[in-house]
Amino acid sequence: MSRCFLGIDIGGSSIKAGVVTDDGEVLAGQRIPSVLNDDLEAGLTRICSTALELIEQSGVAADAVQAIGLAAPGTMDLEQGVVFHPFNLPGWKNVPLARLVSERLGLPVFLQNDANAAAYGEHWVGRARGASSVMLWTLGTGLGAGIVIEGRIWTGAHSHAGECGHMILQMDGGPPSEFGIDGSPELYVGARALVRRYSAAIEEQAGSPPPCRCEVTGALTPLDIANAAAAGDRVARECILESARCLGVATVSVMHVLNPEIILIGGAMTFGRDETELGRAFLERVRDEVRRRAFPIPAERTVIDYAALGGDAGFIGAAGYALSCLDAHCLDVS
Repeated sequence: MSRCFLGIDIGGSSIKAGVVTDDGEVLAGQRIPSVLNDDLEAGLTRICSTALELIEQSGVAADAVQAIGLAAPGTMDLEQGVVFHPFNLPGWKNVPLARLVSERLGLPVFLQNDANAAAYGEHWVGRARGASSVMLWTLGTGLGAGIVIEGRIWTGAHSHAGECGHMILQMDGGPPSEFGIDGSPELYVGARALVRRYSAAIEEQAGSPPPCRCEVTGALTPLDIANAAAAGDRVARECILESARCLGVATVSVMHVLNPEIILIGGAMTFGRDETELGRAFLERVRDEVRRRAFPIPAERTVIDYAALGGDAGFIGAAGYALSCLDAHCLDVS
């Protein structure tokens, strides 16, 4: 029997988890509502009960599960297993998450940033399998990023490396950030940026025939804008492709610092990826901006593509990260 690992990806909208073998096969997976509105104790109870359910669903013996990989948002101390400030989980500040989950489930727990875990998943069994280095953008409410170099997640000296969505693109006059990091790529590319850009464009066209050709109920979302673009709304399409252009600019900065072999785009806001005309146009606009701005050799040779694992990348990568940590620990002991 292969060794198995439990991967848990704690997001703002949902928790995704699964039992994964040591060669990357998912034996059982589950998505449940987020712990966003739970206090810490209730959230931990939900995470741990989901873990036990998945082990039972997978059909493996309990002792076949060797360790748990836990992916969480925000800044953290990876060595200590502490989450400092998960932006989309208010109230979960300075939480020793790895220790708390380990105590409840009786297994080693290895904490990792969610975007880093997703990047590791793509490197391990996804689109970047076999690549020496990969950088992954995760597009959603914000703009996350993860970096894997020579099979290892690049975490930096203080567990804060890879935060490419918070580079500074514009020193003065850029979009303001609630965290004080004004002018960052996240403020040009993320979901809130797209909604803000489209809303401003519609306001400028006040008095003209309404360009949105899809029904919008409640607050405007990126999905509404994507539907409008697919229905022929030129303004919606231009706003989406402007996000792609800004992502291309940020991608060039990453290329000039890291020169990775492959750069992937994943997350919830990828507009159908290669399966839709809009998704293909989005990716091509990113590539166009890279070709226009990057040094010639990396511009020609760097692979830029969509990620392959979709919403499962986080928990698969977390499980793979736990495997790598456990093996490294065994080597250190021997």
